[in-house]
Amino acid sequence: QVQLVESGGGLVQPGGSLRLSCAASGSIFSVNAMGWYRQAPGKQRELVATITSGGFRNYVDSVKGRFTISRDNAKNTVYLQMNSLKPEDTAVYYCKVRVVGIDYWGKGTLVTVSS
Repeated sequence: QVQLVESGGGLVQPGGSLRLSCAASGSIFSVNAMGWYRQAPGKQRELVATITSGGFRNYVDSVKGRFTISRDNAKNTVYLQMNSLKPEDTAVYYCKVRVVGIDYWGKGTLVTVSS
């Protein structure tokens, strides 16, 4: 089993920044892709950003230039640095990791962007 613990969500004003973290633990031999998804009220969950074990990054267009995904392979941790936050970024953010072909999801952390 793999456990994911997310942290870093909260309330921030428009234009502000937050950094999300997601640490994976448990039966981990090799973590492949890691990523962040989000789900806003009344909307479907969408991909925000992913990063492969080799460091290749992919972002949804709406966050390009504002968000940065990174990972620490030694700690099995993935980060999401979010800058220039907008009200439309408000959502529950979930991390997902793939271990030996199986996807594991975190429980989510709420990000609210509001003045």
